[in-house]
Amino acid sequence: MASTDDNDVRVAMWSGPRNISTAMMRAFGSRPDTAVTDEPLYAHYLKVTGVAHPGRDQVLEAHESDWQKVAETLTGPIPDGRAIWYQKHMAHHLLPMIRRDWLDRLTHAFLIREPDAMLASLVKTFSGAGFADTGLEQQCEIFDRVADRLGRAPPVVLASDVLKKPRELLTALCEALRIPFLTEMLAWAPGPRATDGAWAPHWYAGVEASTGFEPYRSQRVVLPAALEPMLDECRPWYEKLYSLRLRV
Repeated sequence: MASTDDNDVRVAMWSGPRNISTAMMRAFGSRPDTAVTDEPLYAHYLKVTGVAHPGRDQVLEAHESDWQKVAETLTGPIPDGRAIWYQKHMAHHLLPMIRRDWLDRLTHAFLIREPDAMLASLVKTFSGAGFADTGLEQQCEIFDRVADRLGRAPPVVLASDVLKKPRELLTALCEALRIPFLTEMLAWAPGPRATDGAWAPHWYAGVEASTGFEPYRSQRVVLPAALEPMLDECRPWYEKLYSLRLRV
């Protein structure tokens, strides 16, 4: 029977695109006390927006596309009687028609990446990507809602900080989430997972080959001039979250 203990923790990690979100899901999925769910609002996003992402038909067939049913599930009993439920979300999947009240039953965290590097990677995958595809506005909206309710800032994690110091950043993140850090989070077996979304064959080759967080590599990013306006649009949203990130 699934757990319904008052001490259960349901972590909603809101990420932008082209981040280390799947590696973070692997880290939490390596914990014996944690269940994981992969982008539960993705099917709804595809159904409503009509975007032609790879594997669209398979995703809609395999996953629930009614956001209300998804929200009910995510705030319900944790699978397999676990104490923690790590829910990996892409922030831009939280479309305007989705009510926000159910979010108050979750514990929230935010994963961000430097916008120039994020945009450079994003447009390689989606050449027509716009600001809405970054999810930054939704991240800030959820952050403000949570901060207002709690009276304190929820945790924000910068992806490059995790790659530089995975043990230290994950320890700080777990402390902020009020769960214990476990060393199992630092390494995992390669290969697919039953909990991976139906889109995994299109996107997860790198993480399926991984056994831990990749070492940080400094990159010099040069964006095309055409992307400068979008970068300027991203900066204030990113900088707000960046200024409140966890530091070690």
